[in-house]
Amino acid sequence: MGDVLSIGAGIRSARKDAGITQEDLAHLAGISVRTVRAIETGTGNPSLQAVVAVSDVLGLRLTVH
Repeated sequence: MGDVLSIGAGIRSARKDAGITQEDLAHLAGISVRTVRAIETGTGNPSLQAVVAVSDVLGLRLTVH
């Protein structure tokens, strides 16, 4: 679960650094605000596609180790 929380925290930080709201991010990524909240808090079960869409909007790169 730690990885999920870490990813969510990184996405939240990048969103805030970019100066956009959760609503703006949801619109730009083509997902719901509820899904953005789930990603940022590490709750629910957002799809990998949603996480990638949010990451793309924020200019983040997801890697697997």
